[in-house]
Amino acid sequence: MLILGVESSCDETAAAVVQDGKRVLSNVIASQVKAHEKYGGVVPEIASRKHTEAIIPVILQSLEVAGVGISDLEGIAVTRGPGLIGSLLVGLSTAKAIAFAHGVPMVGVNHLEGHIAATLLLDPPPAFPFVALVVSGGHTNIYLVKDFQDFTCLGQTRDDAAGEAFDKAAKLLEIGYPGGVVIDRMARQGNPGTIAFPRAMRDSLDFSFSGVKTSLLNMVKKQGRLFTEAELPDVVAGFQEAIVDVLVQKTLKAAENAAMTRVVVCGGVAANSRLRERFYEDGKEKGMDVFIPPPVLCTDNAAMIAVVGEHLLKKGKRDDLALNAVSRWPLELRP
Repeated sequence: MLILGVESSCDETAAAVVQDGKRVLSNVIASQVKAHEKYGGVVPEIASRKHTEAIIPVILQSLEVAGVGISDLEGIAVTRGPGLIGSLLVGLSTAKAIAFAHGVPMVGVNHLEGHIAATLLLDPPPAFPFVALVVSGGHTNIYLVKDFQDFTCLGQTRDDAAGEAFDKAAKLLEIGYPGGVVIDRMARQGNPGTIAFPRAMRDSLDFSFSGVKTSLLNMVKKQGRLFTEAELPDVVAGFQEAIVDVLVQKTLKAAENAAMTRVVVCGGVAANSRLRERFYEDGKEKGMDVFIPPPVLCTDNAAMIAVVGEHLLKKGKRDDLALNAVSRWPLELRP
């Protein structure tokens, strides 16, 4: 099947054309980083307006790069949720319009399932079943994945997501946006052992990153000033290592508990170089196969949405024009 994927759950407008759920013919992404940079985070109203401006050009570019027309499409897959409602509605409304005007079947896709499915574009892809860590700015969850649409949540964050902790730390330290990218780059110049940060909930598969964030805030308050340019690399390296430690240890522990040897790591934070390095190293020590998509498929993209859509459409799933966006959509629920 030739599927057009459309993604607009947060601050990236994306469209992709994927063939047979495996071959990416195009994967176009319009970033909004510059629009949100001065605020230190995504502003929902600005995000939805930027999606409105970009959605049609991005879709047209994805079709052009793929060398196909709308008449060649056999289906449209669009992110239905979870995400920012205003942003989601732009992509969903556009997908509905194209589906209605051209008589193309459409299906709504769970954004989190899309992140997991991004690994199915790897060569070779992981075989079901496996344990998956979905880690991003809005989510930090561990799942036992038996198949498409067959998920069991093994652990989840009780407060901040890992990506949210990175962004808030960068904002506190006034080092730039997006926080995770800045911290990843700066941490390479630092020593993660210089400053010790807490690791929370060691005996659980659930996560809590509020403590490590508060620890950083208390350090700043205690010294009564921000860190100097010379001090910052060690600070962010220690902060990053604390988060990476917890993510790696809990995910591999979950895999051991479930007797799984295949581990998938996906979502925006999976683009972090230190996280990728640690997962490959620690996974190898435990005899596990670790699958992580390339960075462009870790961050929000439409190719991953098309992969899930192709599967759903082949099963006969269709959504009508009454389909609405949902801000929350746990993977275990299939509304």
